[in-house]
Order: sequence, then structure tokens, then C-alpha cells
Amino acid sequence: MSTPRDRRPRDPRRPGATSRSGSRPGKGPQRRPRRPAPGGRTRVGGGSGSNARPVRRGGRRPPGRGSAPPPPPPLLRRTFRAGDPRKRIKIGGAIIVVILLLFAGRLTQIQGIDADTYAEAAANLRMQTIDIPTLRGQITDANGHPFALSVETRKVFVDPEEVEDAERDRLIDELVTRFDLEEEEVAGKVDAAPSRYQVVATKVTPEEWREVRDLGLSGVGAEVDYERVYPEETGAADLIGFVGAEGHGLEGLEGYLDETLAGEAGKRQVEVGQDGTQIPMAGGLVREPEAGRDVRLTLDRDLQWYAQQALADRVEELEAQAGSVVVSDKEGRILAMADYPTYSQSDISGSGPKEWSNGAVASTFEPGSTNKVITVAAALEEGKTTPETVYTVPYALQYYDQTFRNSTNNGTQRLTVNGIMAESSNVGTIKIADEVGGGVLHRYMTDFGLGQPTGLALPGEETGVLTDPDDWWGTQLPSVSIGHGLSVNAVQMASVYSTIANGGVRVEPSLIAGTVDPEGEFTPAEEPTRERIISEETADQLRLMLEAVTSDAGTAPQARIDGYRVAGKTGTANRIDPETGSYDDGGYTATFAGFAPADDPELVVQVVLHNPQDTYYGGEAAGPVFNDIMSFALKTFKVPPTDEEAPAIRLTEDEGARS
Repeated sequence: MSTPRDRRPRDPRRPGATSRSGSRPGKGPQRRPRRPAPGGRTRVGGGSGSNARPVRRGGRRPPGRGSAPPPPPPLLRRTFRAGDPRKRIKIGGAIIVVILLLFAGRLTQIQGIDADTYAEAAANLRMQTIDIPTLRGQITDANGHPFALSVETRKVFVDPEEVEDAERDRLIDELVTRFDLEEEEVAGKVDAAPSRYQVVATKVTPEEWREVRDLGLSGVGAEVDYERVYPEETGAADLIGFVGAEGHGLEGLEGYLDETLAGEAGKRQVEVGQDGTQIPMAGGLVREPEAGRDVRLTLDRDLQWYAQQALADRVEELEAQAGSVVVSDKEGRILAMADYPTYSQSDISGSGPKEWSNGAVASTFEPGSTNKVITVAAALEEGKTTPETVYTVPYALQYYDQTFRNSTNNGTQRLTVNGIMAESSNVGTIKIADEVGGGVLHRYMTDFGLGQPTGLALPGEETGVLTDPDDWWGTQLPSVSIGHGLSVNAVQMASVYSTIANGGVRVEPSLIAGTVDPEGEFTPAEEPTRERIISEETADQLRLMLEAVTSDAGTAPQARIDGYRVAGKTGTANRIDPETGSYDDGGYTATFAGFAPADDPELVVQVVLHNPQDTYYGGEAAGPVFNDIMSFALKTFKVPPTDEEAPAIRLTEDEGARS
């Protein structure tokens, strides 16, 4: 039985791939047969003869001529040798060790070296710094009576996590009953876990909070807060203004003086829960709150209230659109500043910007005949005329393309400057203005404060309109001289009459007397600027002329006050209709400005009524308000009655002097 042939495929790369099974491979590399020498063949074994066959080294015979050619060698494939796995394991292990060392080092830094720093940073992520409300300064009158003050209140809150189940119902019932709240709303806040802070009631008085605290119920607390309070019926709402929900001033002096009044809030850290609520008990005090400074005004509270009432009554009586009153002393210190319509500072939602506006500085108007005092002052000061200089004064005067008339047709008169002022003659004043000239008249108006800021710097103040004399044309000079073609506010005109009452020295109007710090130390305000505008002699002459206005021969006998000599001037001016831009159907502005006692002035009152109905002449409409408020002011400040009678002055050429 023959041995079976090995049928495994032969890999030419394996040793012995060309030999039979069991044969041994050659020990050395096989050599190619040598090229035969010429003329003979090399034979193996040393034998010779024709039958001998050449044999290759290694025992293989070359194929005969008639046999098939040998098959081509199979294609060689690239050899891949497996690497040593131990080397890869070592490298991978080294990398892992390095990473673990880095993690270990970082962990050591966080938990060891910088543990306190990171703990503090983590805690700070849950902490926030909040403001602690501070006591806002008061706004008081000259005697310390408050127009605005802050009272301490409590903000009551609950911590639902701390409310014990056994006390829940009682806590809800107590909060609902004591603070007049809705039971459903309170219950929702008490059950608002996991929240730690739910505000239940604000503006709670300290007494009310103490009663709740003494109940000993769990989960309820309170924070100190402040509420801004405005004593009822002070009559100063338009001037004082109000604060917003955040406690900062929004209107009036509250807004203008906010930085002084507000003080500096304290700082407290609170912990913020997962739901974003603040937990006041978790924080610490960072900075104590600093109380604001009190502001003391020059106002008198009683006079302010009375002026507001008198103005409101007259505005309503004449169905006027609005009105303003300014009371000051002769050195410009504002003693009262009333405006109507007004509003309640306790109910801001029931009013708007129109009511919040302080018309005494924000509403401008043509001054009308109250402006004639500046025209005459300029003429006297410049030596263009004297109180007894006589002028021919017709009823009407043609000036370029416009006709100017007196308010009353008395025909052609021969009036002194005293008489022109007493009768408020438009034509007479225009003749005086012609002698003064536009440039000089404009300069005096500017010096008296027209077209300039009042110095009070109140919110919404309007400086009015006074055009440059280089731009005056045609009838501008006569119009301006009698108070038309320019606009002013009430404080500006009050300042004009204060200057005359003060002997010709203008003192910039002032309203703030000073401030008071939390320790009670008073710091006076800076002294207002003072400037002489006219001589004392001119001021004295004007005072006598203005006193004649309140005589029986003048335009405002209604302004006279028993026992006192009174000086003043009426004003009646057309109003521009804002819809048409013309005087047609615009109505009138009635004004009266004056001071008393005329011989030794102490107090000045300016009254403005915007668009009164039926009665609109200054003497008839505004004169009685002046009388009422001035009478009260004289008594309030205990000004003694006048002892001397007014000296006689001549009003016309034909008559002697009259008192």
C-alpha cells in the first residue's frame, strides 16, 4: 500500500515547498546552473556519454524537451509580523498613570491646598448682596414742620419650611385677619415649599408686627422698611413731588433733591435657594445703612396751605383753566408756592403729568401790564423822564401797521408818569418806551431776570421767551414795553417786584434754607447772588407809583388792605390758542403782583389766573386773591400795620397832587 500524497497547498515561502513530503530542505541557498563551457557540457557524477542527462544541483533533473513547462511561481504576499503586546501594555499603562496623577494632584489642590478658597467660592454662589433700606430725609418748612417724611414700617414674610403643621391653620387665620388679606393667597404662600421667603404684607406698623411676633408662631418674620408719608392738605404737592415704588424721587423736590434725601442704603448678604428665593436669615450685615439728610425749605407751612386754598377757590369760582401763586419776602426767599389744579400724593394713580407739573415755574404767560414797571424803571434810571413828566396820551396810537389802545376810552389825556402807571395806560407806556429804546429796555428786562433761569432749578422750569433786540422789528418795541410779545413764569415776575421792594437790589430767588444731617446739625444753603439793578431813588419812585394803582384812581382798589399801604400792578394779557397759534379765542391771563407795606416792604405776592371766564381783568380777577393771601401773610409774619399815610402824588397835568 502506497503512502498517500500530501495534498496540502505548497507555500513557496515555506522551506521545502517544492519537495515531497518528508524530504529535507537544502541547507543552503540554491545556485543557478553555470553557463556550459564552449564545446562541451558539464555533467554530474563525472560520467560521460550520450545517454547521460544533465542534473541540477539539488538532485532535480531538467525537463525533457517533450515535457510541459513548469507552472509559474505563485505571487508573493507582504509579510506582517505581530508586534510584542507587552510593549503596548507598558505604554498604555504609563499614560493611565500620568492621567491618574494629574487627577490626584488637582484633587489634592481642591480638597487640600485651596480647600478654603473653593469652599468660600461655592458658598458665594449661593449668596447675593442686597440693599437694606435706609431712612429717607424729611422735607420741612422753615420751622421744621414736615411736608414729606419717612416712617418705619415692617415687611412681613413667611418661611414655608419653618411653618409647623400644627400651627399652619392658625398662622393663616392670624395673617388674614390682622392684615385684611385673602385667605387663598396667604395659604398659597404658607404652602409654597421649598421656597424659604414669601412676602405676606408690607407697610405694617411696628406695633402691628409686635402683636404678631408675640403670638410665637413658627415660620413668620419681618424686615425693617420705610414708607414715605405726606401730611394731608399741605397744599405743596406740585412743589414737593413724590417718590416711586423703589423709594427714589420722581417728581418735584423729591426728584431734584433725591441724592441729598436718599442717603446710602446698607448692604446685606442673603442666601439664594434653589428656586431663586432669598433667605434673609442666612446672610450677614455687610454695611450699615446711612440715613439721608433733611432738607429745610424757606416755606411757611400755614401760609402754603392758605395760599393753595385761596387759589383753588378762585380758580373754581371763575372756571379758570389753572392758576399759580408765589409769595416771597423782599429778598427773594419763597414763602409759599401754590399751583392749581393739583393732586393727592397719597393717590398718584389718580393723576398725571398735567397735575404733577408745578405751574409756578413750568407755565409761561405774557405778563401784560405787570411788565410796564420795567419800562418805567428803565426810563427813570436812564434819566429819560421823571415821575411828574407830563405826556399827551390819546386813546389810540398808530404804530406802523398796528393800532394800540388803552383799556378804557378816556379820550386824550395829559398824564404824568405817575398817572400812566396808575391808569395802566398802554399808549402812555409806549411813548415812554420810545424814549428808552429797544436795546436799553431789553437790557433792563434781562437784568430784572426775564428770559433767565430763576435760580431755583426746579424740575420742569421754563425760562420764557425774550427775543434779542436785534431781531425786533416794526411793532416789537411797543408790544414788549406793555408786556406782549414775550413770556415769563410766575417766579420771574415775583422777583421783579421783590427787586423794587428791596430798594432796587435783586436777590436771586431761593427756596432751600439748608440741610440737617442725622445728628441734627444744620448746614445753611449758599447765599444767593445779589445785584443792584436800579438805584434806591428809582425804586422809591416806583413804589409810590405802584401804590397809586391800588387807590380809587387806579386799576386795583380791590387789592387794598385795611391798615396797610399796598403797592402793586395789574396785568391782563391775551393768550395764544395752541391749536391756531393766534390770539383769536385764546382767552386771557389775569395777573396781579404787589408788595406790602408799601412804605417798608416785607412781603411780595404774585397771582396768575390762566383763562378765567367772564371776569378776566387783572384787578377784578386776581386782585381779590392777592388781597386775601397778603392779608393772611401779614398776620402770619406779624408785620405791624402802617402808621403813616401815603404821600400825595400828581397823576394829571390839570390837577394837584392826590393821594
